[in-house]
Amino acid sequence: MKPGHWSFTRWATVGQLEALEVHHPQFHARVFLQGAHLTHFAPLDESNWLWLSDTACFQPGRAIRGGIPVCWPWFGVPDKNPPEVRKRILTDASHGFARTAVWKLEDVRETAQEVEISLSLDANADFADAWQGRALLLMTFNFSADGCQLVLSTTNPGSEPLAFSQALHTYLPTTDIQQTRIEGLDKCGYVDSLHEWSYHTQQGPVQFEGETDRIYESGEPLTVSTPAGNRKLTMIGSDSTVVWNPGPEKAARLSDFPDDAWRSMLCVESANALSDYRVLNEGQSHTLGVMIGRV
Repeated sequence: MKPGHWSFTRWATVGQLEALEVHHPQFHARVFLQGAHLTHFAPLDESNWLWLSDTACFQPGRAIRGGIPVCWPWFGVPDKNPPEVRKRILTDASHGFARTAVWKLEDVRETAQEVEISLSLDANADFADAWQGRALLLMTFNFSADGCQLVLSTTNPGSEPLAFSQALHTYLPTTDIQQTRIEGLDKCGYVDSLHEWSYHTQQGPVQFEGETDRIYESGEPLTVSTPAGNRKLTMIGSDSTVVWNPGPEKAARLSDFPDDAWRSMLCVESANALSDYRVLNEGQSHTLGVMIGRV
């Protein structure tokens, strides 16, 4: 599908990857077909609302570092997924294959106020070396001057129950991670993967004092406060929220990630992880989403 009737949306090639560039009078955005991956969103005259690594690579089969990767049909390392999810996984790779698969453009809809882009993925036998299953995915992006929304729908077209975990792995920028906090998780339980997957209860706002990797039992709206301003994140179809920052030691080991970049980013992920994994019977669908907006 090529343009011709689009007013604000154009095809672009970034590195070796194909993308859709949105240049609307009120906002800009960039979506890659590989991974249905949003890397840029900004209202006019504002900087990118998402964090993107200065050393991100745009190559086939390589996950883009930053923006909003799609982790599906499993989240994190396979061994930490529930048995029903884990039994389908045939690889040691983390976060599934959707973030490096090439999605198909379904539709672009434009108005004077909004642009909506829909991409699909048929998770079929093409991925049989990594996963046993079949699912149909539809990702819909909605952009306006007030914010952006991502909605990922998974449908089970088969006759057997389909179990999966997932996350929209949202990278957000900050000018100083040590002066950044997340409001909305007070008194929520969480699993701390850095301390033997032990269970804790959050006290007050989430703050960062080095490497952080937690899965919270919450899908409630959050406010991320940084020295540069605040963002509101509203989750859809999620009862688990992942909060992550690699800290200095892990940052030095990560690919496509400058050693000091941990100071200027954080991840707040709408998820279905751990006990919040989902099971679809024949013909059923589940929707996971996030809306990023102003406070």
